[in-house]
Amino acid sequence: MDAVSDDEGAGAFFSAAGSPELWKFLEALPAGVTLSGTVASIEPFGVFVALDEGPAHPVFPGVGFVPIPELSWTRFEEASDIVRLGQRVTCAFLQFDTWNGEARLSLRATLPDPFQAFADGTAVGQALEGRVTKLVPFGAFVEVARGIEGLVHVRDLAPEPVRAPEEVVRVGDSLAVVVTEIDRERRRLALAGRDAR
Repeated sequence: MDAVSDDEGAGAFFSAAGSPELWKFLEALPAGVTLSGTVASIEPFGVFVALDEGPAHPVFPGVGFVPIPELSWTRFEEASDIVRLGQRVTCAFLQFDTWNGEARLSLRATLPDPFQAFADGTAVGQALEGRVTKLVPFGAFVEVARGIEGLVHVRDLAPEPVRAPEEVVRVGDSLAVVVTEIDRERRRLALAGRDAR
């Protein structure tokens, strides 16, 4: 369980089960339906939303809950980078979380996926310019379009073999790359340094 501790979760479960009106409302929601509400609380693990429809939650600040991965298609540091307290939001209903007695929601499902739009206009072998955003032991992430990052594996960073990406690039560097793979399903982009080809 990711929203609350075990003790809190047990209390939430029994409280929700003891609230037939809430239970009935949540059970009747079809997957994919859009629900509107107001951001009631921003937590490190997600965002609670007070829904316009249905009863209030007996424990949480809102019946709706948006987990961190469902807030945005693009990478972000904190939930407050995407939403603010009191903001009106429209989300897609994912499922009834019977343990917490809440509606699991997705904000990003109501927005176009920028990766799919990028993939529509990009081909394997295409040359791009990007900015290095993150270094990891196995390579460098490069942003090639707004919110679109791809991985350049350490073996594909330079013409000569390197052991660590820090040997040839730094965060913030501009890098000429070539698209080597576009995985639409997993939303992954593989790149190679143009000079390494």
